Amino acid sequence: MVRPPTAAQRRVIDAADPVTGRLRGTEAQLAALVRRGLAFRHPRPPHDHFLTPAGHRIREAPPERAPAVEPRPDGADRDDGVFTARVGGAEEPALPGPERLREVHSAWQGLLELRRMTNPDGAVDRPCGWERTHLVRAAALALEAAGHRPAGGDADGYRVRATPQPEAVAVYAPDTGALTACAATLERAGWQPGECTEPRTGVRYLLASPRRV
Repeated sequence: MVRPPTAAQRRVIDAADPVTGRLRGTEAQLAALVRRGLAFRHPRPPHDHFLTPAGHRIREAPPERAPAVEPRPDGADRDDGVFTARVGGAEEPALPGPERLREVHSAWQGLLELRRMTNPDGAVDRPCGWERTHLVRAAALALEAAGHRPAGGDADGYRVRATPQPEAVAVYAPDTGALTACAATLERAGWQPGECTEPRTGVRYLLASPRRV
């Protein structure tokens, strides 16, 4: 687990613009936040720094409860931070509580802001580079933020899984209606979903890829 930000870094985070997440601080402070995954440097002049979704979560949490930073992903597209989008599985809680709903809403709003700041044209209706390197978590966040229930415990729901195909995830749902609803949500979130059938089992699922244009 990554160490929480220092008091000085926390002050920089707390002073960020509440809407855009724009940061002001010394070069050393901003560079340290970038290394921790709490900020990113905009690629276009004047190269300002902005909070990442993880940075927004720390800003919104009380100092004594500031969540740990999500570490950089490994090859399994896995996150070990306090907030993790639920991909659907037996180890995950079946029903969200009010705190979870707030966390998901905050994460989704932060992701939309990240799209606005990092997509060349500022578009928020299609995935950004971060999502293309976190395919499973990004698709799961889009579904959970829209109110879909992930599979977990005794409750059935969606399951998002990696695939051998580049830039594509598989989404499973308990029935045809739920699968269609997941497809509609992903399409609104900027993904291109298509229904497929597993040749051996006949199970229907979605193959979804982040839209580029």
